[in-house]
Amino acid sequence: MKTGITSKVSASDRQILSQSLLLILLLLAPLKLLGAAPWDNYSDTWVATDALGRSVPTYPEVPAPRSDRTVGIFYFLWLGEHIQGGPFDVTRILASDPDAMQKPDSPLWGPLHAPHHWGESLFGYYLTNDEGVLRKHAQMLGDAGVDVVIFDVTNQITYRDWYRALLRVWADMRRLGNRTPQVAFLTPFWSPSKVVRELWRDLYQPGLHPDLWFRWEGKPLILADPELIFTGEENAHQSVPAELHPDHTLGQSFTTEQMLQAVSARFATWHTTNSAVTLTLRTNGPAGEQLLSQRFENVGDNTWLRLRLNAPLPPGTYYLEASVPDGRIGWWSHTEDKFNRGTAFTNGAATAGDRTLRLTHTDADTQAMLDFFTFRAPQPDYFRGQTKPDMWSWLEIYPQHVFTNSAGQKEQMSVGVGQNAVKGRLGSMSEPGAHGRSFHRGARDIRPNAVRYGLNVAEQWERALKQDPRFIFVTGWNEWIMGRFAEFNGIKLPVMFVDQFDQEHSRDIEPMRGGHGDDYYYQLVSYVRRYKGARPPPETKPRPINVDGRFEDWREVQPEFRDTIGDPARREHGGWDAKVTYRNDTGRNDIVAAKFSWDRETAWFYVRTHEPITTPQGTNWMLLFVDTDANPKTGWLGYDFVINRTAAGSLEQNSSNRFTWSSPRTVQSRMAGNELELAIPWKALGLQSPPTTLDFKWADNCIAAGDWTDLTLNGDAAPNDRFNYRARVGTQ
Repeated sequence: MKTGITSKVSASDRQILSQSLLLILLLLAPLKLLGAAPWDNYSDTWVATDALGRSVPTYPEVPAPRSDRTVGIFYFLWLGEHIQGGPFDVTRILASDPDAMQKPDSPLWGPLHAPHHWGESLFGYYLTNDEGVLRKHAQMLGDAGVDVVIFDVTNQITYRDWYRALLRVWADMRRLGNRTPQVAFLTPFWSPSKVVRELWRDLYQPGLHPDLWFRWEGKPLILADPELIFTGEENAHQSVPAELHPDHTLGQSFTTEQMLQAVSARFATWHTTNSAVTLTLRTNGPAGEQLLSQRFENVGDNTWLRLRLNAPLPPGTYYLEASVPDGRIGWWSHTEDKFNRGTAFTNGAATAGDRTLRLTHTDADTQAMLDFFTFRAPQPDYFRGQTKPDMWSWLEIYPQHVFTNSAGQKEQMSVGVGQNAVKGRLGSMSEPGAHGRSFHRGARDIRPNAVRYGLNVAEQWERALKQDPRFIFVTGWNEWIMGRFAEFNGIKLPVMFVDQFDQEHSRDIEPMRGGHGDDYYYQLVSYVRRYKGARPPPETKPRPINVDGRFEDWREVQPEFRDTIGDPARREHGGWDAKVTYRNDTGRNDIVAAKFSWDRETAWFYVRTHEPITTPQGTNWMLLFVDTDANPKTGWLGYDFVINRTAAGSLEQNSSNRFTWSSPRTVQSRMAGNELELAIPWKALGLQSPPTTLDFKWADNCIAAGDWTDLTLNGDAAPNDRFNYRARVGTQ
């Protein structure tokens, strides 16, 4: 006789095993993608001063890097999904007709509910899948120290094609070694199941771009209430609340054909406070075996109370009972029979009608998602704060609450540029009193140009820095549009805009055309450094250089100043207006690294590009800008000299602090392949001896208008945008 063990594995068990294996493989996948070392451009050591004269802090003004602190920013995928004509730019409309807010029929407005722009991005009225813009976003946010962009999918649309475009572009940048933020999603506050399941099906389950998934506590983060992702059914029909009296019970039987994970019922308190009730789940009916019982205190009016089971129950007939009331409380019911799989009860006896009931079911997909993600329930309210553990905010009024995790740690806070809050209630940004960019200390600051200083967000950052949570969620980067309404939250006005309105009443940090320009971007950089810290500048090791086009003598010079790889401006993509195409082919030489060396008589500069450097031509070829006094108030954007502008090796001094330059002189210069070097006597820079510090920037094919936008929009600047490399010269 043979003995042994046999096992039959059901189809559902095989699915669970398959999901578990998938989970393990996907969580391990990033480890396989870490082959080549990333290209660290040391952006946290760069220096910059914005148009307001505010300098970005560096070490030791800020602490050393803190790896346990994380910054996320709200990011919007919807630019292009909802086009209904336009663009309708509120700022331009009000400049054309200051009274347009009182004229809902004005031809300047788009249709009711159609998207309107509050202003114009520096990159135009772009669409989210514009690859040139997506590359620039990754570069700017990465340079700022942002760890994760959190996509807004709260309106039941995942924007699959749009986020896939972003993931594809950012993955390409990562393959070159660049750092980009990772991604996560903020799902609908009250009903996330549809969106979570679509994201699971379209992105996470297939394992697309796992190195770009942001992880929290070891798993991909998703901002969704895990209690609300289950499938379910409900009887929401109600006509009257059945009041529960002391020593009485109310009940509802029900039959389910699926695995039961939770059961909920809706209760009224007639706007009273301190109401309480006990819910008990039994088998079969009023006399059935008790399976679970829970006491609910301080019940809010019209709240769904939920009994969550520790383990799913099999299909069958069950009975939910309400008992032991405190205060005034009643179970919302209907006097007619609306639920054909159960019966209402009062004091254990069947009665006419049915009571509200919500059944939550579980399945293999749901369990796989619960195992796969780290969930944080998003709090939609700007005022209330946390109502349960493991909840995060996305936007609040000052002073923001600290949100804690299940272990009681200070885990998360939000920081917002502006809030559509009006006198303690949710309002629209176009209402008087809304918390715009200049709102702080309880009122709007009416000083000239107050809108440029980010007083609202600065107040929120300062509070967050004092509380020092592990994660700060910044709202936001690139929302730009909002629908036009005639009524919102009980308020009726001729024209209304809810989440954004105009320059003052908006909350985007992405640079705008005109207005506050890039002021908010460098404010973000500054606060991220104050929160996360920054590295000390690398050790300085100068060496004597022979300008001979061989470059071996540069190998021992330190530090190597780096720039983003693959970021020269190249763009051709349609805009919001179907008749507009944005084209930019100024991207030419891709500057990737630079060095600086010196002795008492000479300063030497070196630059390397990704591919061989093009032949010198025009006045825009491989420009070297030098700020000899590290003073942003002198020279064009602080630069006192420019090299290579009129010819290779030409040196010109700035005049009038504008983009005007003196007659050129020639300095020694050599180029070969993808490398270039040059020597400049200190005396040619107006100095008798080396300065203590010196700032510099390389730029190719950038200059178009002679202002700051050139360094963001055109060619390639190293370092990026307004940033400069800082050489500590006097430390030899």
